[in-house]
Amino acid sequence: MESSILTLLIFLPVAGAIIMLPFAKLYGKENPHIYKWIALVTTSLQLFLSWVLYSNFNPAMSITESPFTVQLDWITHFNIQYYLGVDGLSMPMVLLTALLSCICIIASWNIEKQALGYFSLFLLLDAGMMGVFLSMDFFLFYIFWEVMLLPMYFLIGMWGGPQRMYAAIKFFLYTLFGSVFMLLAMLALYYYSDPHTFSLITLIQTAGSIDAEIWGMSVKYLIWISLFIGFAIKVPVFPFHTWLPLAHVEAPTAISVILAGVLLKMGTYGLLRISYPLLPGEVVNFSYILAVLGVINIIWGAVNAIAQIDMKKMVAYSSVSHMGYVLLGMAAVISESPEGAQAGLNGALMQMFNHGTITAMLFLLVGMIYERAHHRWIIFPQDYKQPELAGQIAFGGIGAKVPVYTAFVAMAFFAGLGLPAMSGFISEAMCFIGGFSVFRTLTIIGTLGILLNAIYFLRAYQRIFLGPLNEAYKDLTDITGRELITIIPLAIIVLWFGVYPAPLLDMIAPAMDGIIQIVQSVI
Repeated sequence: MESSILTLLIFLPVAGAIIMLPFAKLYGKENPHIYKWIALVTTSLQLFLSWVLYSNFNPAMSITESPFTVQLDWITHFNIQYYLGVDGLSMPMVLLTALLSCICIIASWNIEKQALGYFSLFLLLDAGMMGVFLSMDFFLFYIFWEVMLLPMYFLIGMWGGPQRMYAAIKFFLYTLFGSVFMLLAMLALYYYSDPHTFSLITLIQTAGSIDAEIWGMSVKYLIWISLFIGFAIKVPVFPFHTWLPLAHVEAPTAISVILAGVLLKMGTYGLLRISYPLLPGEVVNFSYILAVLGVINIIWGAVNAIAQIDMKKMVAYSSVSHMGYVLLGMAAVISESPEGAQAGLNGALMQMFNHGTITAMLFLLVGMIYERAHHRWIIFPQDYKQPELAGQIAFGGIGAKVPVYTAFVAMAFFAGLGLPAMSGFISEAMCFIGGFSVFRTLTIIGTLGILLNAIYFLRAYQRIFLGPLNEAYKDLTDITGRELITIIPLAIIVLWFGVYPAPLLDMIAPAMDGIIQIVQSVI
């Protein structure tokens, strides 16, 4: 069971999607709920298995020492293996993926349009995400990375908003563009490594000995740049961020949750899993640029969020801003202070997990109000269907009408702006501690993001929930039991890790220490 649990985590959703097919033959479109229940049972089992994995997980063990490892020959002629493993870097991402996938199925319960297609594609997306976090062979990693593209393309393009096709194509092309660079880097690592291999564990030991040039430039430098472009588009790092807001706005609520909660984290995960341990010298040389890009993300994303009048787009740009904290923390790996490097990298990985839960809450709550009011406007735009309302506050005073919903929005907003006792505060503070130890001026500038976060969250809260009730929403209904099931687990996690982050920190610290040692060894 120890070795098979990783395979089950990946392929259980695939089995769920396949099981739907005979029911499609029997029931056709007459009973869409059967597909929802199959998807819910599948993701619930996956969540249970991820908890079993976590319960028996020893963070002090490396991947090669862990019993939770699968290593089988796959394409022997090219030394490609079916190699799965889990450590402190991937374990929180596995838990996050399983949790959000299960919650998103519940959040998608009202999907009636082509339910078989929606839920089967979602399960395939789930399998791809889990495969990325568990793969320890670069070739296998790349396959799962590409597997995610097609389901996400259709989920946005078929179940999204009015501009869904444009958003889906833009997402697909941006991500595929980055994948081409990643493919080139993977091929170069295979060709220049001795022995030729795609095993990430072996490449960590051999990539440093690559000493070749192409077009007068170091191969290792070109590999680093290629990997960085591929991962930066997914984060997204400025200026590769322009696909994100439109994809979020047009995607269904559950897909927005997955986009912000999991897919964005794959970019920074890829940097930590592949780029950092394989190319530590390039990490040192590129760290200042990474810190600059992180601060640009923080400020640029927050400024754009302030300018938005669509709640969903505001939350989308806030994700760009909050991923900047991760980049700043990752850049602190070169700090001469051991505490600074540890705070930076631990804070970065904690921010990846914490932002995943906070932004999931935000997108779920925005989706709930959209289902009731059929719009997400903070202020009506100039081209609104009722011109006489243009420029007016769209909601106003609905806090008295939907008090439970309002309370959860307040909690999510305060968590998003980094209020103490919320999980976002801990991880952001650690990123700043690490950043300040080596990039003091940049970190000081980056802290302005806290103030800007407060501006757009508090202003939106004031306009939507406070003041006299807008009579147009006098019949608005409060949050339902099904919706509470999706929100309460996330709220508990946000509070728990805000007050007591030790379990998360203990899980990730040994793996982060290993990355720090690899990078620090070349300074």
